[in-house]
Amino acid sequence: MQSGGMTLKILLPFKIFTEKADVLRIVAGTRDGSSFGLLPHRLDCTAALAPGILTYETEVDGEVYVAVDEGVLVKIGTDVLVSVRNAIGGVNLAQLREAVDREFLTLDEQEKSVRSVLAKLESGFIHRLATFHHE
Repeated sequence: MQSGGMTLKILLPFKIFTEKADVLRIVAGTRDGSSFGLLPHRLDCTAALAPGILTYETEVDGEVYVAVDEGVLVKIGTDVLVSVRNAIGGVNLAQLREAVDREFLTLDEQEKSVRSVLAKLESGFIHRLATFHHE
């Protein structure tokens, strides 16, 4: 017989960060700045997650906070899969908020810089190739 809770699995690119059974509720933030909650009998859904704090609650652990990087949440039946690039666990909400600001949002700025450099390299390569082709 299945319990009334959900099964939450937080996946990172190369490992399972956490897997919890009998989760009573989950609250996550979306890219548009809002947050939403999941209960066991909610309809199936998917959502793009923004860097922020994901909260889940179990009877044993109480409320648990996890800092997550951007990713995707998928709910199918009582299974909830969260796939993110990085996650940091802990109970101190203030420290997790600082970790999100420091680790995940800074990384996004670094990625923008890297993408800009790559775009310049690609553009230079295409320009040289076009020049070589016309010679």
